[in-house]
Amino acid sequence: MPAPTRNFSFICGQDDFLVGRMGRERFEELAKDSADEFSREVVNGFAANVDEVETAVNRFREAVQTVPMFGGKRVVWLKDVNFLADTVTGKSETTLKCVEELQRLLEGVNPEETAVLITAAPVDRRRSFPKWCEKSADFALAEGGEDAEGLAGVVQAEARAIGVTFGPGALELLLAKVGANTRLLVEEVHKLSTHASPATVIEEAAVAELSPNAAQGDFFETADAFFSGDLNWTLAALKRHFFAGGDARPVLSALQTRNRILTQVRALVDAGDARVGPRGLDGLQRAAGAYATRFGEAAAEKSSFNVFTQNPWYVGKLAGSGPLPSLRRLIDNQRELVNAFEEIIRRPNEQEDVLRDLAVRCLATPAAKLGAA
Repeated sequence: MPAPTRNFSFICGQDDFLVGRMGRERFEELAKDSADEFSREVVNGFAANVDEVETAVNRFREAVQTVPMFGGKRVVWLKDVNFLADTVTGKSETTLKCVEELQRLLEGVNPEETAVLITAAPVDRRRSFPKWCEKSADFALAEGGEDAEGLAGVVQAEARAIGVTFGPGALELLLAKVGANTRLLVEEVHKLSTHASPATVIEEAAVAELSPNAAQGDFFETADAFFSGDLNWTLAALKRHFFAGGDARPVLSALQTRNRILTQVRALVDAGDARVGPRGLDGLQRAAGAYATRFGEAAAEKSSFNVFTQNPWYVGKLAGSGPLPSLRRLIDNQRELVNAFEEIIRRPNEQEDVLRDLAVRCLATPAAKLGAA
């Protein structure tokens, strides 16, 4: 027995980029047999307040009730709907009435005359309207992007689609550098695959060289150079940063972030609770069971102040990029970083000189080397 015809298509998820991309593919599929461009209409469903919700629903009503100028079937896309989320606007009584009206309109759609597509992100799927859509619509859920595992799945799926794979450490480094930005991650996969061509493997070195440091503003080269103990590399990285018009504060922030994480790693290693291994920081999750309560309630977001919120592979990558500094050296680093920040306030026009002096004090003499104690 053939499946019943659905009145409309509904695509939702928590990531607007993934939902929008699936929506674009579905819209092109629905519109491929339309007679002309006048039979296709896209209605913006993004609403910053309840007035804009009413406007979006009214425009959608006009679109689905419009008769095609040259006959044939119409295709209407209500895109970027954001008023189905658990927000102040989404919970407003006016919005809820508009959603009831939207459901009434969808129930009356004749799919033989009008193909309707709705894309929405984010969506509170506990509410009655999304539940009704799951039962009544040609429903699709855009999964991925909510956490590290979901982001990795999105990146790997994109890589498979274009015929490339990731070499050891490449995927993890890409996620660490780019962060939770699915749009940028997808674009990076395409860029890196083009760079790798004619090879089909994206290597870690290519990610390190070509991918932007978008996650938490981390300036990887300067931090990598500094914590490797290489003074010449650090000075060269600072020179490139300031030649490009950079500012000292984000560099200091990146150094402090790395120093905080390594201080916690050093303490765990010295206590015998963790070990830097080829697959990251071994024992981090086990140590979390013993020490995580010392940081208060479980953190919902990553923080350099709590090493247990970090990805074990990423932490191991930071700790294994050079000799792990001694705890005393890391504490001295922190003092020097604070002093450098205060010095920049006194000498705002000599920022490069301040950071160069910082690097020399920390790295130039054997007594100040960053090797393990």
